[in-house]
Amino acid sequence: MPETVSTTETKPDGVAAPVPEKHMRCIVLSGYGGLKMVKVQKKPEIKPTEGQVLIRVKSCGLNFLDLMVRQGVLDNLPKTPLTMGFECAGEIEELGENAPDFAVGDRVIAFTDYSAWAEHVAVPVQYVYKMPSNMSYQDGAALPMHYLTAYIMLFDIGNLRKGQSVFLHSVGGGLGHAVCQLCKTVEDVTVYGTASSGKLDIIKENVAHVFDHGTDYAQEVKKLSPEGVDLVLDSLCGEDTNKGIGLLKPMGKYILYGSSSIVTGETKSFFSFAKSWWQVDKVSPIKLYDENKTISGFQLRQLAFHQRQHQYVRNVMNKLFQLYSQGKIHPVIDSTWAFEDIADAMQKMHDRKNIGKLILDPNLEPKPKSTHAQEGTKGSDAAEGEKEKEGEHSVNGE
Repeated sequence: MPETVSTTETKPDGVAAPVPEKHMRCIVLSGYGGLKMVKVQKKPEIKPTEGQVLIRVKSCGLNFLDLMVRQGVLDNLPKTPLTMGFECAGEIEELGENAPDFAVGDRVIAFTDYSAWAEHVAVPVQYVYKMPSNMSYQDGAALPMHYLTAYIMLFDIGNLRKGQSVFLHSVGGGLGHAVCQLCKTVEDVTVYGTASSGKLDIIKENVAHVFDHGTDYAQEVKKLSPEGVDLVLDSLCGEDTNKGIGLLKPMGKYILYGSSSIVTGETKSFFSFAKSWWQVDKVSPIKLYDENKTISGFQLRQLAFHQRQHQYVRNVMNKLFQLYSQGKIHPVIDSTWAFEDIADAMQKMHDRKNIGKLILDPNLEPKPKSTHAQEGTKGSDAAEGEKEKEGEHSVNGE
């Protein structure tokens, strides 16, 4: 709960003292680097400005993008210290001026350009969405980064249709589950995917064609579908890019939405970064022309915040709400973590041990030191992943 700290003592002769300053807990990145750079700190509570709403946060989403931010491997990063996080769900506590479509008490999802991992967050109304009545705060926090990315890639870029096929990496992560669920909304779509060896048995319960990323998965896919696949969704980049393009059928589309192969440990690896790009062959436009293939890229945050396509994003979010209310999609939650356990939650994602989404809860008590490093609440014992290149996704949260 927010802490109040009196800034002055009560004055004599009945003179009223200033109102005590209220504080809130935030997860702050003090500098780019390892896990020790992320700590819970107290900051003064904020007020909404014009066109904003103030949200009391109930749940936040943890994404692979957050690991890349912490390591400092993205372009145009803000100066530290900064409050981390890109998505949260909660209840509106206060309205700024010119916020006509919302009311105090509304249950909402917020998509933010940083600052989501806090007990309170002030968000422009363009990036705030009223939740369906049957949606939990955990599901709300799990929705924006993964399901927006999956929907736009499959349907708006990929134009997925009946009888087509999709290949993706990290099928056991939060975005992988989103892709698989959305593919089931189209008749007769076949999904192929990779995962780390420790996740295969669990994932095969929902996805028929899953391959160990450490094997020659491209050859395995070709055995099942000699012509290739219609869509390749690549979150890894590096050497996997060339394999992905090679898997495409004529008229197929390759969509790059991340480069998580450069994240191989707690801190950024310039060797891994250089190696990943060195392994990407130049793609000849003439070859694409001859082979009838398409290459695309997608970056959700760039689209929403820098290219300012917030109305388009809202339209997609409304479609996702309809699918959720119809029971056709539902986020898979791996585990829930207290703010104070953020380093352990990040380490679990680094180790590729999550099956589904990791959620942060500002109201959850930290785990005892003897146990919380192993699991958050509601953790999956089946997620004994290996430290290999099976990233969730990167620049899309993912």
